[in-house]
Amino acid sequence: MNNENKTDMSKMKIYSQEEMLDLTLGHKGTPERDDYEAKVDDYLVGLAIRRAREAQNLTQEELGQRIGVQRARICSIERGANLRLSTIRRIFTALGMEVKLDIATMQPIPIC
Repeated sequence: MNNENKTDMSKMKIYSQEEMLDLTLGHKGTPERDDYEAKVDDYLVGLAIRRAREAQNLTQEELGQRIGVQRARICSIERGANLRLSTIRRIFTALGMEVKLDIATMQPIPIC
């Protein structure tokens, strides 16, 4: 590596994840950022559902039968698509798990 490359690399700025999100999507509260963060939240809920289902050795079809939906709907839910609080509650109830809604200014609220 020559001296010119060393100088260029030493001037590189390293950005935090929050800074990168600000630069690419806008600051918190902008429509693009809010949409992105909502999709991430939905994905994480779907992932939690999938992990809980797999921990009980259930197939998507078996979980769907427990809550009265087709396997394709469980697949969609696990991808974080079209999640509703009522559906989330039904799923975790069917899995025998407790779910709490945690709002920053309130105590956790059991929903099932």
